[in-house]
Amino acid sequence: MTKAVPSALQTHLSSGATTMALCWKVTRQDGLVQGFTEHDCDLTFGGTTYIARSGFTATAVAQSLGLAVDNLDVDGAISADTINEDDLASGRYDDAEVELIWVNWADVSQRLTMSRGNIGEVKRQETAFSAEFRSLVNKLAQRTGRSYQRTCDAILGDSRCKVNLASSTYRATGTVTSAAGGHPVPGGLRRLSDGWVRHGRITFTSGNNSGLSFEVKSHTGANVTLWEVPPGAVLSSDGFTLTAGCKQDWETCRDKFSNLANFQGFPDIPGQDYIQKVAVQGEAVFDGGSLRT
Repeated sequence: MTKAVPSALQTHLSSGATTMALCWKVTRQDGLVQGFTEHDCDLTFGGTTYIARSGFTATAVAQSLGLAVDNLDVDGAISADTINEDDLASGRYDDAEVELIWVNWADVSQRLTMSRGNIGEVKRQETAFSAEFRSLVNKLAQRTGRSYQRTCDAILGDSRCKVNLASSTYRATGTVTSAAGGHPVPGGLRRLSDGWVRHGRITFTSGNNSGLSFEVKSHTGANVTLWEVPPGAVLSSDGFTLTAGCKQDWETCRDKFSNLANFQGFPDIPGQDYIQKVAVQGEAVFDGGSLRT
């Protein structure tokens, strides 16, 4: 599909002496919008300021017809004022939306959106980073659909699961009392039975990791261990929200959430051991009925 170039921009491009620069508009999953440009001065248009001091550069931009994925790499400097190392390490830029804009820096009303996509793989070095830009066609390469398996493939609290995680039954809030090895020790959890938040998530509501969520590996008494240590230091008085964990199996859905009507797995699938069995009088029943008693 060809792009319609605005007439004023086309006139400028046809002049033979152009003043063009590339800009990137990055929209993170948390809603933060940032603008960057390879030009040597900041540019402002469309309500966004595209800063020049980020040191952004890009590899050659190649676009093609058809369903081939258009990729390019964007290199930039790690800076406290633009993109810092903690934000990269914590995944705040994972799958962020990116708009690549070609603009006349002498007259920013003359511009053209070259491509839209998302940030893919991000590599960090001591003072710089490299981010892969993947065009929207990349979405077509992602696997979709369901798996025929014993465990539930819904995400706890989503539209298929329908468990209300906003309910106090499945949610706990509080503040961190201490941190051991980078893992938070939340206060006020002794009322919860051991393992209640195992496989669940902790979301920090304040502190260095505010807005970030992490999966809970284990929960015993007041001790919570995460699968990964938060990138920012966990401090006493950091606020958090804990949501219950689900093992995605039939028993947990029945006993913990009373939600069997919405279970999205197939618990009666016979395993390999059952398939290989032979009929023996007085033992296994092979009448086509349910294996669950």
